[in-house]
Amino acid sequence: MTVADRLGPTIFERSRPGRGGGKVPHPPKDALSRIPAGNLREAAPRLPEVSEPELTRHYVNLSQLNYSVDTGFYPLGSCTMKYNPKINEWAARLNGFAALHPLAPDEASQGTLQLLWELEEALAEIGGMKAVTLQPAAGAQGELTGILMIRAYHRSRGETDRTEVLVPDSAHGTNPATASMAGFKTITIPSAPDGGVDVDAFRAALGPRTAAIMITNPSTLGLFEARLCELLDAVHEVGALAYMDGANLNAIMGRFKPGEAGFDVMHINVHKTFSTPHGGGGPGAGPVGVGEKLLPFLPSPRVLRASDGSFRLEGAAERPTSIGRVRAFVGNTGVLVRAYAYIRAHGGTGLCEVSDDAVLAANYLKVRVAEVLDVPFTRPCMHEFVASSATLKAETGIRTLDVAKRLIDYGFHPPTIYFPLTVDEALLIEPTETESLETLDAFVEALRRIVVEAHSDPELLHSAPHSSPVRRLDETMAARQPNLRWRAMTGVQMPCPD
Repeated sequence: MTVADRLGPTIFERSRPGRGGGKVPHPPKDALSRIPAGNLREAAPRLPEVSEPELTRHYVNLSQLNYSVDTGFYPLGSCTMKYNPKINEWAARLNGFAALHPLAPDEASQGTLQLLWELEEALAEIGGMKAVTLQPAAGAQGELTGILMIRAYHRSRGETDRTEVLVPDSAHGTNPATASMAGFKTITIPSAPDGGVDVDAFRAALGPRTAAIMITNPSTLGLFEARLCELLDAVHEVGALAYMDGANLNAIMGRFKPGEAGFDVMHINVHKTFSTPHGGGGPGAGPVGVGEKLLPFLPSPRVLRASDGSFRLEGAAERPTSIGRVRAFVGNTGVLVRAYAYIRAHGGTGLCEVSDDAVLAANYLKVRVAEVLDVPFTRPCMHEFVASSATLKAETGIRTLDVAKRLIDYGFHPPTIYFPLTVDEALLIEPTETESLETLDAFVEALRRIVVEAHSDPELLHSAPHSSPVRRLDETMAARQPNLRWRAMTGVQMPCPD
């Protein structure tokens, strides 16, 4: 079987009339006549007809074509794709959590409410914050929640002229979008030569119109902001607030508490730091922690603990200063159960060890990768680091995209590429704490072979990958003109017409 054959026919191409429909009880003869005429289809839906074995084999085959964190190394920088312990999946599937109706009364939801309350307490402790909301569905929504609370805070003080948010160019790319969505103007702050924030440019941008600064720490360059205290003091001196993007919390758990350092608000990607790998095929969660100033503005409802030890959801009008709901019900509970299980399994000492191991793995891999590619920042990194194929491109014409595609042939998922934008031909690599030394060494050896191939046979890389079910695609066309609907081909094998 060739690589292309592994794709197989689509479920529609497998369809044969009359297959797979015999197990469903036949409806009453007058079933259609009971439905109002305006709700009836003019024609039956074009659904595939296959037997159960054909259906099962089709989707199992498709699942085996996918690369996953359960099958291999997934070094996506800024995403923290670490192995997800299966005990967390077991916990999330427990009937009391998985089958609980989201509108069940508090009296019937005590177990889930207690878990959510305890998770809020744990995340507040980890982040050094006063309180946490679990509602946001992802980090980006967590960012928006934080900035909306900052906006509400300034409006409550009558400071409506604070219309600017400062964002370092080493921050996550969603930060400027978040500020814009909340109605603020984004002011980009350049990096200094060492990768940190340019303090002079930062101070020059601060002023009475500044509402907040959004700092990703550690930054997307994989570096801890060495001048953080100076930056936060300057922010508070002008009456602004400090937001920390907590997407890189995997590097600092138990070693650094943003709230105690002076941050007023931060989000936590529990689907990165506390299992449920980012992009794992389901929802995420981006809880947000706040300090004293933003406590009144937390989304509602919060989970409250009564004096008798029972738990309840906050009433709709119980806290009028709240910014309201940002997500239905209490958030993506399944992801939150996984995070709770992860935290309880590790404990405080274990979470410290997670960060220690993630930082150790990143620095080890950084030193090894520097043997074959450019590594622009020499000071120790945190849980991820930036490499570059700029020199390789100058010598051979091979770009970062070619290196990434060729890595697939060696059995590795490519790292994040062309991000951060401040590094030419960037590869952002994050090994996490869950990968073995042998895996890291094998990854470096694959890069070494690719560099040799770039000099001896560059066309091999330009046309990579060669062993994947799908060869190199026109990614620009796929992004601008996505074809998301299957239709039967007619005539020459060309993309399906709209």
